[in-house]
Amino acid sequence: MTTLVWVRRDLRVHDNPTLASAATGDVVPVYVHDPRFVGETRYGPQRVGPYRARFLRESLADYRESLREKGADLLIRRGSPEDVLPDLAEAVGADTVTLQTTPATEEFEVENATREALHDADVETDRYWTHTLYHLDDLASDVTAIDDTFTSWRKATESRPVRNQVPTPDSLTLAEEAAPLESGDLPAIDEFGPWAEADATVDDRSVLPFEGGESVGRARVHDYVWAGDYLREYKETRNGLLGSDYSSKFSPWLAVGALSPRYLHDEVRRYEDRHVSNESTYWLLFELMWRDFFQFQFVKHGAEFFSATGIRDVEREWPGGDDRFERWAAGETGVPFVDANMRELNETGFMSNRGRQNVASFLADWLEVDWRRGAAYFEERLVDYDVCSNWGNWAYQAGVGNDSRNMYFNVVKQATDYDGDGEYVRHWLPELDGVPGAQVHEPWTLSPDEQAEYGVELGLDYPRPVIDVDQRHSELQDERL
Repeated sequence: MTTLVWVRRDLRVHDNPTLASAATGDVVPVYVHDPRFVGETRYGPQRVGPYRARFLRESLADYRESLREKGADLLIRRGSPEDVLPDLAEAVGADTVTLQTTPATEEFEVENATREALHDADVETDRYWTHTLYHLDDLASDVTAIDDTFTSWRKATESRPVRNQVPTPDSLTLAEEAAPLESGDLPAIDEFGPWAEADATVDDRSVLPFEGGESVGRARVHDYVWAGDYLREYKETRNGLLGSDYSSKFSPWLAVGALSPRYLHDEVRRYEDRHVSNESTYWLLFELMWRDFFQFQFVKHGAEFFSATGIRDVEREWPGGDDRFERWAAGETGVPFVDANMRELNETGFMSNRGRQNVASFLADWLEVDWRRGAAYFEERLVDYDVCSNWGNWAYQAGVGNDSRNMYFNVVKQATDYDGDGEYVRHWLPELDGVPGAQVHEPWTLSPDEQAEYGVELGLDYPRPVIDVDQRHSELQDERL
């Protein structure tokens, strides 16, 4: 029996039901580079930025090498899967196509169109849910009836069993009909957008180089959990801003499916058995549940997550215009904590969770710019972009998503709380390097003499704030009384 394995966001050989289910017969793994998922979004930014393009390319290369070591290969094709896969299935004599199913709306539409095309070609399809910690069929209730509040959903779910990982195939057999076919070149960086290889080069100041691939992802797990023993204090350090190990940073590999959440779960349980079980070990699994939550919410609500009013039909005005958005995106708002985080994102493709919450709140709450423009910008720039996590979290922060508490982040207070000495800000804003201590977080308060002493002139070396920070903060407080 020959099975075509449609590779999507499951770029791993461990705990991969799509691959393992096909391993008893001949296999033909294939990845289809779909041009509909590149180019500009409706909000202007590109759908795939240079860092994620590089990471995906590296992950595909690593997966191809793993398949070859086991006796198979990864074919790369270009076009629409609904056109490519039926023709390829016929060429290799495939009886079945296995595939990962995902809840993202556009991806799901392509999936359904492809399944219909394969059905018309008399090829069966087997779908597998492969990318969450808890399986879709193992929730406490039907997914359409789950609670829209995370805490309630978590309490109903975390006592449920996590399924065992599926075994990693020892070997694979490539179908004879596929042997003469060209493997196909990996997608180049410029196939994802108007990027050059240089655009994907990560700044040396990055917390990690973020190299793609299952082998690198598993090495990161080993380094973080076992070699460095950083899991022990994860809950205490996870809000850090500088350095490679203040948080796990597994998200890029999870996003492309190079790491399985169940594999991470088992590593945490193994660590607990051998070392310690504490709040930090629980908290890593807690964060995986947040990731799960948005995946299941997208199954329930679908395209509502992309509407201005969100899943709760909340009407808000967004008077903030292009200038505010552009200054936010460029890291030139004049509010150093926001700018430092945006510069890190622009130069590396990554930003801490603390940073993401603050810059999202600043765009939506302080600048009153349509939150979807921010979500689209993150879609372009993030190396760990995931449809459900990104748009779900942005809607949450904008007050139109799940469990909204009508809250905003006081970005100046957050800066002093989490970057008290200003080290992070000066790391990414060298023009403020001479401003000492916490003063760097409010440069607009510096007198002309202080500016001269510290070697920074507002409006020339560093921009003045895009808004009156104190006035807007007072307005936000009044709005939430």
